[in-house]
Amino acid sequence: MPKLKSHRGAKKRFKKTATGKFMRGKAFRRHILTSKPKRRKRHMRGSVVVSPADVRKLRRMLPYD
Repeated sequence: MPKLKSHRGAKKRFKKTATGKFMRGKAFRRHILTSKPKRRKRHMRGSVVVSPADVRKLRRMLPYD
């Protein structure tokens, strides 16, 4: 069976942890930041674990990562 190709868009957006979970960045942090409260911007920092509902799709898109 041939090797599978990784989804290049997903590879740039998600990272796999050592335990096999997927991490993602938070949304709404790119522009128009002056109108958003400091607290909201602060909570958008860092990365979070991907929702269990999306993990199956990600495993398929990133078979070797």
